[in-house]
Amino acid sequence: MSNKSLTALIVGVVLALVLWNSFYIVMETERAVLLRFGRIVEPDVRPGLHMKIPYINSVRKFDARLMTLDSSTSRFLTLEKKALMVDAYAKWRVDDAERFYTATSGMRQIADERLARRLEAALRDQFGKRTLHEAVSGQRDELMASVTASLNRAAQRELGIEVVDVRVKGIDLPREVNRSVFERMSSEREREAREHRAKGRELAEGIRADADRQRRVIVAEAFREAEELRGDGDARAAAIYADAYQQDPEFYKFYRSLQAYRESFSSKDDVLVLDPKSDFFRYLQQSR
Repeated sequence: MSNKSLTALIVGVVLALVLWNSFYIVMETERAVLLRFGRIVEPDVRPGLHMKIPYINSVRKFDARLMTLDSSTSRFLTLEKKALMVDAYAKWRVDDAERFYTATSGMRQIADERLARRLEAALRDQFGKRTLHEAVSGQRDELMASVTASLNRAAQRELGIEVVDVRVKGIDLPREVNRSVFERMSSEREREAREHRAKGRELAEGIRADADRQRRVIVAEAFREAEELRGDGDARAAAIYADAYQQDPEFYKFYRSLQAYRESFSSKDDVLVLDPKSDFFRYLQQSR
């Protein structure tokens, strides 16, 4: 290869590199700034194909999609000086590319650190204005809206980013407070259980007493009815006996004597010491 051809090849390669470095593409999901020797000359480069001066201009691109800042759990005090452990997160994106680059050098880690400090300060301020009930349930939505608005204003002014939303993932009591609250709740539940058991025993005693009273009344009424029936039966039997006796007294005496003989001689072990001429053997003597 001759010197002229080699020179042409080198010039072609250099021109190709220059042309390659003269174009750059900004995607739809990106924001970019154009720099000249480190100074911003175009603060907001739109998406598309663009040209630059190689080795003089440089491009810094940033992700323009929605980012999530997941803050660490922090301890805050409410209006009545009660401690809460709060876990929150923020959704943000780059709004002003020039200010974002100036404030953070285009590094997301720096943006997250600074935004996390401001988020903690905003949460501390909002929780300090509210009671425990308001912070947990009563004004929780209002609290998050206030934190989002105040954090967005500060972040746009200082970092060039837009805070879209702030959400509180969880609110809990500190471990030592949790233990005391659990013990207090446990003692309250035990007290309520004792009260319910005492009321149950009292109700059971009343039910048993009423059941015993009803049983005694039913037994007494049944006994009274039984005695009345027995008395009526005895009266009717006596009347029948008396009527039968009046119809044939001699036969009645004979029948009663047979019953007496049957009952007296029902067992071989029975022994009677009687005078053979007594009235008990009168019908036996007549049968001879």
